[in-house]
Amino acid sequence: MKKLVIYALSILLLSVGLLQSRSYIDSSEAGSEGTLTIFNWGEYIDPELIAKFEEETGIKVIYETFDSNEALLTKVKSGSTAYDIIVPSDYMIKKMKDMDLLKKLDKDKLPNFKNLNSKLLNLSFDPNNEYSIPYFWGTLGIVYNPTLLEEDQTFEKWDDLWDPRLKNNIILVDGAREMLGLSLQSEGYSVNEIDPVKLRLAEKKLELMGSNVRAINNDEKTMQMVNGEAAVAITFSGSAAGMIDQNEDLVYSVPKAGSNIWFDNMVIPKTAKNEDAAHKFIDFMLRPENAAQNAEYIGYATPVEAALELLPEETTSDEQFYPNDETMENLEVYESQAQQIVQLQNDLFLEFKININRH
Repeated sequence: MKKLVIYALSILLLSVGLLQSRSYIDSSEAGSEGTLTIFNWGEYIDPELIAKFEEETGIKVIYETFDSNEALLTKVKSGSTAYDIIVPSDYMIKKMKDMDLLKKLDKDKLPNFKNLNSKLLNLSFDPNNEYSIPYFWGTLGIVYNPTLLEEDQTFEKWDDLWDPRLKNNIILVDGAREMLGLSLQSEGYSVNEIDPVKLRLAEKKLELMGSNVRAINNDEKTMQMVNGEAAVAITFSGSAAGMIDQNEDLVYSVPKAGSNIWFDNMVIPKTAKNEDAAHKFIDFMLRPENAAQNAEYIGYATPVEAALELLPEETTSDEQFYPNDETMENLEVYESQAQQIVQLQNDLFLEFKININRH
């Protein structure tokens, strides 16, 4: 009889356990109170931080990735997944605000907001940071290998890329905004120039660089620079840091006359189902120790000023990646532009690629 009672109790407990387990699984579906769904760039967070957040809060994280701001916008507009946090770049935030796709942040739920560098807040794409919190920031610049160049070759200005001694030695970033922007800045114009005549002249100047261009790509650039297959590349600061880690001969330079400063930002889309969890995660990432850990793992500059004290001094004092005030004054954020200007830029960049491939 005792055995039968024990057996019956076991079956009952097992049944209850299965019900509880099923209930947990149901509640962990996207949009439930126990789940946070994040849409971020690929390889753009230390996985240990996700595990740490889950352990601290009991909130399950569903993590998906995208490879461009445009792909992000398309997915969010479709509404196929109720993301709680997305990480668009600066100009895309303005566009998404105008399309009424974002929720305003509740700063009362972000006590660690105070840890952010005030110089990196209240920017043109989101005054007063009503919708966005900076996640990482960096610059567009030139990474080069002095051992493959002559002693007098430096890259303090964009015009250095047109040096005929660089024949077949430059890898360009595959981006219309970046390449037309640097060409515009080399002539003293803004990266946000919208005059069609000036944009066309910028494309024609790029064509004059044609014989120096070895490749236009993003995927193979790191290994080509690390292996010494090319002497120069246009790239972003975080990518440059990764290259330098693998080849200490490399140097990263931001042209003094100006370049692009970019920001990737955490925002909450209108379709979010778990705003409380989203605010908890954003605040979690603003804790100095977490921001420092993430910055060391990714290699980009952290906007969390209080995290700088926890990073190696050789990192935070390196003006290649944390530019001085003089350089910062000449950096420009890409502003959101009308679709016809974006289309013109894309058409011009395609024209540039077609023309240099003919030679």
